[in-house]
Amino acid sequence: MGKPQKKGIFKRILKIFAGLLLASLLYTVVCKWIMPPITTTQLGALFGGYGLKRDYVSWNEISPNVKLAAIASEDQLFPDHTGFDWKSIEKSMEEKPRRKKKRAKGSGASTISQQTAKNVFLWQGSGWGRYIRKAPEAFYTEAIELVWGKKRIMEVYLNVIEMGPGIFGIEAAAQAYFHKSARNLSRAEAAMIIACLPNPKKYTVKPLSKRVSWRYPRIMKQMNNLDGDPDVAELIR
Repeated sequence: MGKPQKKGIFKRILKIFAGLLLASLLYTVVCKWIMPPITTTQLGALFGGYGLKRDYVSWNEISPNVKLAAIASEDQLFPDHTGFDWKSIEKSMEEKPRRKKKRAKGSGASTISQQTAKNVFLWQGSGWGRYIRKAPEAFYTEAIELVWGKKRIMEVYLNVIEMGPGIFGIEAAAQAYFHKSARNLSRAEAAMIIACLPNPKKYTVKPLSKRVSWRYPRIMKQMNNLDGDPDVAELIR
């Protein structure tokens, strides 16, 4: 293959990459106002035999209890950071390997912004796919922080994440578990649903798994601790 042919192939690859990048940026902007029509995780549940139960709802149709539970459990610095919890990242890098491995079994160090970027634009999973995902995840995390803002990130997050086998979003979860709308969830009910993360197929809300039973009172305690935080109060209202 000659140099002209190589240059031609390289240019075509660059054009394809630029086109995909532009399309993804346009999609990011569109999703500021329109909920993602489908995600890879939702497709995986559908084709994996779990079905697809979801009902996207607006910000005002989600109880502040749910928003507070998500912050208390998943990302207590969510109102303050710009997408990444750098202090936690630095701390995890300084930890000894044994402690680091033990910590990885918990809820994870990803912020709500990172989880939203992963759910909407990318894919789940561990192994090599996890490392390949890191760079685009960082890109989309920064993009949605810049374009969407905190309330929209939280709104999309609570609508697209899996909260049970084939159950996506807080409205579908509220109906499935408590036969009520997301706007009417109590603190305990909100904490139970959020406690199923990050593995809602294993940590079930109904029947109440041991982990959810153990975890949701602790989430409620953290919710009480965050009650007086003005930044949290401003965000969840």
